Amino acid sequence: MTSTPFFLVALRSALRPPLGRPRMRYRLAVGATLATFSLVAIFALVPPPPPSAAKVLDAYITAHAQKLAVSEDVAVAGVNRDRYSATAGVNTLVASGTNYDWARLVILAGGWPVNDTSVTVLVRWMRQENGADNWWNRNNPLNNGYGSGGGGGTGSYANLEIAAQKAAEMLHRNPGMSSIAAAFASAAPSTVIEQAIWASPWASSHYGNGSRWHYTPVAMVKAPAGAW
Repeated sequence: MTSTPFFLVALRSALRPPLGRPRMRYRLAVGATLATFSLVAIFALVPPPPPSAAKVLDAYITAHAQKLAVSEDVAVAGVNRDRYSATAGVNTLVASGTNYDWARLVILAGGWPVNDTSVTVLVRWMRQENGADNWWNRNNPLNNGYGSGGGGGTGSYANLEIAAQKAAEMLHRNPGMSSIAAAFASAAPSTVIEQAIWASPWASSHYGNGSRWHYTPVAMVKAPAGAW
């Protein structure tokens, strides 16, 4: 058997006309009762508002909670990092101002790889031309005649930075020096670069085809600030 809702039972009881009550007052009472029960019925049938997005998210997280267990025996993997190196720029080399810095300037001006082998050969070459203690003589460490205003390498340059540029230009422009430029460009071993220098017309003596070439370490000497 289906039970009758409570508010319907109450409604029926309220609508039953009492004995002896005036009809007009009865109708007003019935109307007020109907209005009250209508409001009750409406609010009883309206569904509750949906939960907010925050509550939905909290419920989802609670229902789908995850755990991560890490064993204490897990080994840490090694990480390989790329290595890099930096080459000093022109301003840095000029500020340092040694014979080794000038050799690097020549290599940079020529567009060749800067490496210890090429720098070592160049400072040896500079020592053959002017000596180590006065390598900046006439601002022309290699006694280069190109652009210095003096034949046979007796000219001078306004500063050592220009001298480095002119030395690189000479090796690029003169066909007789092409083997030297190629050796620097390929980062060849010192013996290959030096043999190219001896065979070139840079020095009429050809440095005795290497017999007068010195291999002792070249001291690092800084040029006076005015040479730069």
